[in-house]
Amino acid sequence: MKCRADLRVCLNCQSYDPRVAEQCRERRADLVLEKHLGNFCEYFEFIRRPWEPREIKLTREEAARAHLKKLLGD
Repeated sequence: MKCRADLRVCLNCQSYDPRVAEQCRERRADLVLEKHLGNFCEYFEFIRRPWEPREIKLTREEAARAHLKKLLGD
C-alpha cells in the first residue's frame, strides 16, 4: 500500500476470489472490471488478514556486518 491509495477495492474484499467467474463470490454484485481501483460495491467487506511486519532493509554496510557475524557464529 502507498499513501492516498484507495482501500475499498475488490482486492481487499472478502468476496474477491481470482478462481471464480468474474473474480467475485458475491453473485449479486455488479461486475467490476478494474479490481485494483476504488469502487462503491454495496457488498464490500474488508478481508481479515494477519498483520505481517515488513523486513527492515539494512544498509550495505549493515548487511555485510550481519553476514560476517553469521559466518563467524557471533
